[in-house]
Amino acid sequence: MKKILASLLAAVALVSGAAHANTALVLDKFPKERMTDLAALQNGAKLFVNYCLNCHSAAFMRFNRLRDIGLTEQQIKDNMLFPTDKVGDVMKVSLDPKDAKVWFGAVPPDLTLIARSRASGSGTGADYLYTYLRSFYRDDTRPTGWNNLIFPNVGMPHVLWELQGQRAAKFVEEADPHNPGKTEHKFEGFEQLTPGKLSPQEYDSAVADLVAYLQWMGEPVQNQRTRIGVGVLIFLAIFFFIAWRLNAAFWKDVK
Repeated sequence: MKKILASLLAAVALVSGAAHANTALVLDKFPKERMTDLAALQNGAKLFVNYCLNCHSAAFMRFNRLRDIGLTEQQIKDNMLFPTDKVGDVMKVSLDPKDAKVWFGAVPPDLTLIARSRASGSGTGADYLYTYLRSFYRDDTRPTGWNNLIFPNVGMPHVLWELQGQRAAKFVEEADPHNPGKTEHKFEGFEQLTPGKLSPQEYDSAVADLVAYLQWMGEPVQNQRTRIGVGVLIFLAIFFFIAWRLNAAFWKDVK
């Protein structure tokens, strides 16, 4: 429990600055239907292993748990594991925390609970991640060469740039209606600098799959919990109807 709490606190600490970064930016809605799509979850797991698991760990998730989203043990071995890993291992990385702090300014947080840690009044954790992974742009003033709209001065580079391509963000200076004489830095849009391997629609779909997996990883039984909850509510509705009719039958001759 202590390790889980520590992981959650580390994730919150690293991304907490985003809450104050751009309050005018509205989070995009994550397509929730991906949570019940096994093919989407499997593709998300593949993207996570290939692009995220190099720096970020998921120390509270074992590879063999991927069987819950329809992967066989052989598929896990063939597509998800490095030669030295075993199916029963947890998803850890070999990145030295000291090196990570030097390279990125902070140790990349464990991602097991990242979707749950980012839930807020402005949207769900999935909404935040879905917007965040689609908001990177080139910024030569940053050490990594990348910046992010909803997390300014982010230490993480855009690891999915080959899929999305390189984009620049266009900003304009506008008068601040609340502070006469002052201007505000307003985002106007993105400009595509180089094409990616995926079209914009395909990239958004891939990010949705990745976020669906991150959301599932935070609570692998959530789909089962939802199905059970719906079944319980249906049972209670039927039981209430039967109890109501029985009560009417028992008391119909009582005056």
